[in-house]
Amino acid sequence: MQPQLTTKLTERLGCPHPVISAGMGGPARSALAAAISAAGGFGLLGMVREPPALIEREIAAVRAATDRPFGVNLIPFATPPQMLEDELAVCFNARVPAMCYFWEVYPGLIERTRKAGAKVLYQVASVPDAELAARAGADVVIVQGIEAGGHVKATQPLASLLPRVADAIDIPVAASGGIASGAGLAAALAMGADGVHCGTVFLSATESFAHDYHKQRLVAAGPDETVLTDLFCINWPPHAPVRVLRNSLVAAAGEKLWGHHPDNLPRVAIGDEEGRPIMKFGTDSPLQSMTGDFEQMALYAGQGVGSERSVRPAADILADMVRAAAASLRRTQQLVQPA
Repeated sequence: MQPQLTTKLTERLGCPHPVISAGMGGPARSALAAAISAAGGFGLLGMVREPPALIEREIAAVRAATDRPFGVNLIPFATPPQMLEDELAVCFNARVPAMCYFWEVYPGLIERTRKAGAKVLYQVASVPDAELAARAGADVVIVQGIEAGGHVKATQPLASLLPRVADAIDIPVAASGGIASGAGLAAALAMGADGVHCGTVFLSATESFAHDYHKQRLVAAGPDETVLTDLFCINWPPHAPVRVLRNSLVAAAGEKLWGHHPDNLPRVAIGDEEGRPIMKFGTDSPLQSMTGDFEQMALYAGQGVGSERSVRPAADILADMVRAAAASLRRTQQLVQPA
């Protein structure tokens, strides 16, 4: 029988397991979000800067696949204002159960989202931002550590930041950054989290929309093969570092992994997505809908990479994570003896 870990997070989000799959822009489409939610986690659609028509289709596809709750992830900070308004309109009109936001905290957006009937998850990287999100009415705060893959606002290790955030606010807290196993889930719970938010471990899942090249690189890699850099920054606001797997562009940069600005990098197309050029030094990661030189693209990966050694269904990954976490917690409880 599959164990169930009941926490403030599962109660708030209405899911059996305290595991949120990250709304990774591009890879986290309906197949992955629906698979996670159907398996008892909380799936997020990664719809950052996507056309409203695509968002509408992806929401409908999740609902066709499962009746479990899910959410949509957007990054207001990196989205043109009118596009953001159009994206929000689609989500609110579709009555999505939850919205997840990242980077800067906008209290007014939290209020609007709550008024639209959706729960709010907000990913932050500092105690003040966590407190601001909680005061503004967020339902869940996701705490990002510097170990995370993709865009990283964090400057501190998760183990340093998480306990302080958990002490500072009284709403459910999810830990994010380098968590890719049951042991990581158990450790996060022990540090004060009510659940976890995982990207890399699901990026290589069967249902992920990541290209097979990216998935194979992930299952073959280890934590020492990631690097934090602002080298991949075209099509994104400056000073927004990412954690990626090392590739030829990282190797060519040598020690100059920082100090890059999107306006100062050459515009060279290295791929294509249905007529849209994919630029060298861009923030696009390889997707199933792309062709081109995938090795030179941003191969996002957190420091939890390496826990998965094969491409397999997201439900299996989630089940193993919860089972291992429950076993770890039972062992920990056995160590506690009455005084």
